[in-house]
Amino acid sequence: MAILVQKFGGTSVADAEKIRRAAGRVIEAVKKGYQVVVVASARGHQTDELIADALELNPNPSKREMDQLLSTGEQQTVSLFAMALHAMGYDAISFTGGQIRMLTDGVYTKARIMSIDASRIHKQLDSGKIVTVAGFQGIDENENITTLGRGGSDTTAVAIAAALKAEECEIYTDVDGVYTTDPRIFKKAAKMKQISYDEMLELASLGAGVMHSRSIEFGKKYNVKIHVRSSSEQTEGTIITHEVPQMEGVVVSGATIQKDMAKITLIGVDNKPGNAAKIFAHLARAKVVVNDIIQTEVSGAKANLSFTIGISDLPTAKEAVEEIKKEVGCEKVLARDDIAEISAVGVGMRNHYGVAEKLFGSLANAKINIDAITTSEIRISCIVDKKDAERGLEAVCTAFELDKPAEKRGKTK
Repeated sequence: MAILVQKFGGTSVADAEKIRRAAGRVIEAVKKGYQVVVVASARGHQTDELIADALELNPNPSKREMDQLLSTGEQQTVSLFAMALHAMGYDAISFTGGQIRMLTDGVYTKARIMSIDASRIHKQLDSGKIVTVAGFQGIDENENITTLGRGGSDTTAVAIAAALKAEECEIYTDVDGVYTTDPRIFKKAAKMKQISYDEMLELASLGAGVMHSRSIEFGKKYNVKIHVRSSSEQTEGTIITHEVPQMEGVVVSGATIQKDMAKITLIGVDNKPGNAAKIFAHLARAKVVVNDIIQTEVSGAKANLSFTIGISDLPTAKEAVEEIKKEVGCEKVLARDDIAEISAVGVGMRNHYGVAEKLFGSLANAKINIDAITTSEIRISCIVDKKDAERGLEAVCTAFELDKPAEKRGKTK
């Protein structure tokens, strides 16, 4: 029998009625002949409440004990989910991450999955049970409970789907799919029928909040078909999969905006081998995550070096740069926290010209100045003033017709 993994987020299991509704989705799949594995998150705001309880007792709690604590939210959900299925006449069994031997490294609060023992799940599925598994958690080699960090339940679901060679991994959320951009900003954003792993990875890394990049990486590596669907509506969602030929005909699939950003520029760095390595090694030791990097040669002797970071890392990054400023011959350091990044993403960029022209032209027509530009094979990003960001995103979306389904762009009615 084909295996289907269904993941339900916190808002989808927030109360008894929503758990029953989610259980109904599971039963529908069973009636279609699937063996079903459910992965669930903690209910509603339970994780936030547990964190608040911890901080009230200890403002600097042990990361190990935080993982012990936070893992209980998901454990409650999957037990309740199994009980709901029992009440509806279906046999089910719940497991923690540790019980299915989801082994991780030992990095508390942001562990990475090393392996999953699929045999215990297979045994229960083959006996006719629906299996519910706590998301967001695993155990290290010493049996310590670990949690996977942001997006951990999505990652759990895709990893289990890979281990079981499932036909599909359905991710049920409070949205009905992946949109061309944030519909809260661009009201006419269109839902996509499908998107490639590479495009979704870019969008996720650039701030699209539907799924976390780690789960997409798993999907791409192990060829897991991911279906993002609404937990409240009986509609098809968005399929995340490998590229197919028709995707190349869509120049830009989506656009994003990132506002929680900062930029640091080192003016007049000595232009000699090894200086860039010194700067970014120092930032790495300070645990600063760097996004885009831009270096321009001012003269044979000097260069300017800029990089973007999350705004929460700005104080640490400024301190780290000041520490190494003299060593690399830097004349001045500038920092900005009033910026945002607008990005256009699409695998079709590989085969089409004029994308940059249209993107820059749309911002120019909106009278928005570009501070910096970075690109990848399927992405173009522009740094702009934060005050212009939403207006800029709307201009880009209009230019690339992101209010229309992919098959209707560039065509007349």
